[in-house]
Amino acid sequence: MSGYANVRRIRGLIEGLDRYTATPGRGTTRLSYSPEYSGARNFVAAEMTAAGLAVREDAVGNIFGRIEGSDPELAPILVGSHLDSVPNGGRFDGPAGVVAGIESAFLFREMALRPERPIEVVALIEEEGARFDGGLLGSRLLTGQLDPALLTELRDEAGISAAEAIAAYGLDPAEAGRAVLAPGSVHAFLELHIEQGPVLEAEGRDIGIVDRIVGLAQLKVTVRGRAGHAGTTPMNLRRDALVGAVAILAQLPDLARAVGADAVLTVGKMEVLPGGTNVIPDLVRFSVDLRAPSEAQLTRLIAMTCDVVEGGSGHGLDCQVEHQLYVPPTPLSPRIGAALTAEAEALGLSHRVMVSGAGHDAMIMAGLAPTGLVFVPSRGGISHAPEEWTDYPQLARGIDVIFSTLRRMAGVSVPEPAGRLQS
Repeated sequence: MSGYANVRRIRGLIEGLDRYTATPGRGTTRLSYSPEYSGARNFVAAEMTAAGLAVREDAVGNIFGRIEGSDPELAPILVGSHLDSVPNGGRFDGPAGVVAGIESAFLFREMALRPERPIEVVALIEEEGARFDGGLLGSRLLTGQLDPALLTELRDEAGISAAEAIAAYGLDPAEAGRAVLAPGSVHAFLELHIEQGPVLEAEGRDIGIVDRIVGLAQLKVTVRGRAGHAGTTPMNLRRDALVGAVAILAQLPDLARAVGADAVLTVGKMEVLPGGTNVIPDLVRFSVDLRAPSEAQLTRLIAMTCDVVEGGSGHGLDCQVEHQLYVPPTPLSPRIGAALTAEAEALGLSHRVMVSGAGHDAMIMAGLAPTGLVFVPSRGGISHAPEEWTDYPQLARGIDVIFSTLRRMAGVSVPEPAGRLQS
């Protein structure tokens, strides 16, 4: 298999980033604005510089590395992904796409290629929402889809607001509005990501070309009751918030099944207070993640979930829903999809069109500029876990597609690949 990308360098970039984790030996835990994230930021900035990029950081922590074009007045092509992780996640989710951009920049430098149109490699912040509920924070701020004033309201589990975290990180949250990119300021956005599912591996395909991303909503449910002594409060006089929450939770999976086979609902986070073994809970909060391929399915699933939650009120309990994130199903650019497909075919790579069941920064960036998304295989379909894995030669094939598409879109020509360096 011939190609452009340097497998050894790709491995060094992925493994270099993976050093920055709060849980060594137990997966990658790199929450936004944390010391581990700061280390990853510095690593990426240094590698961007080594690749010949002019590096800058915006007001909320998104990192950009620019290859200047022969016509700097043209809007740039952005290529990248995110650096943050879920707790005890894997090394490829997000960083693979940032590495794709950096490796492409190295190739531009080594081949002495000068694009007509500028190219910017971007490392976006807080895509996962693992620290501040909602996710896609960096790209939503970048595209003007999130009011910067809300940074004072978004809080982590320790009660620290996103604004406070940004300030502790060394940036000024009052300047967050300056991160917004103006309409027309980006020509296109390209992202490479691991599939996070089993399809490509099962079919023996090298590449997935994503034509659309499912709709995504995230809710926070709060159930309030009254605390009491576990030994002295009779059962018929209790206002147990956890019992009420469990009654709601028991109904939720059937809602997704009723909406359709491709709709899914997940409760992945729960807080029970005051948290004493011998204290009746008076407050329960839990997340609800909803996904569906059509907007009609998604809005129906949201409405049904809200009805179930609100039906839990009464008998001394108060149940409320907070809407934290809503992104409708997102079609990606057919033109860019065709360009990615053409490059995959030119490289002799097997490929297929896919729907993404996971949300990505691409779904947000598609509201700003034509967007393309490439998947590479995930071993066993495992992601968001320490066992997450994509073979480096497989990752290199995806980067070849990104690089080849990028240089054609940016207006340069390049010789045929001489052969891929194997690790």
